[in-house]
Amino acid sequence: MKQYSAIIHHDPGAAFGLTFPDLPGCFAAADCWDDVPKAASEALNLWFEDQPEVPPSPLDALLKRQDVAQALAEGATLITIPYIPADGTLERVNISIERGLLRAVDAAAKERGMTRSSFLASAARHELTGA
Repeated sequence: MKQYSAIIHHDPGAAFGLTFPDLPGCFAAADCWDDVPKAASEALNLWFEDQPEVPPSPLDALLKRQDVAQALAEGATLITIPYIPADGTLERVNISIERGLLRAVDAAAKERGMTRSSFLASAARHELTGA
């Protein structure tokens, strides 16, 4: 799993704006701080739909960049966002899970019109990326 750095800009009364120094043109916005991971993950997924794979820069290299240093000096925040590439290939796995937890998973999946597998995949993605 790759981690891309995002610069978060926020002015009072405005949305949180995200830009990715390694990915020119990749940006996102979130109305509140809690929505930042989801917005960032969506932006990364959209960007990589039609862009070549770009390796993330190490943090020390980013901090030496003039544009990043200037944004941070102006009050921006730098965070890392995990990126899990979309891969439609399904793979069957065998897992062990506590029976009570499995029943809760099955009930929640049914309420949402999901399969057990899609629910577990969604929960894992949320845990890994915050989205």
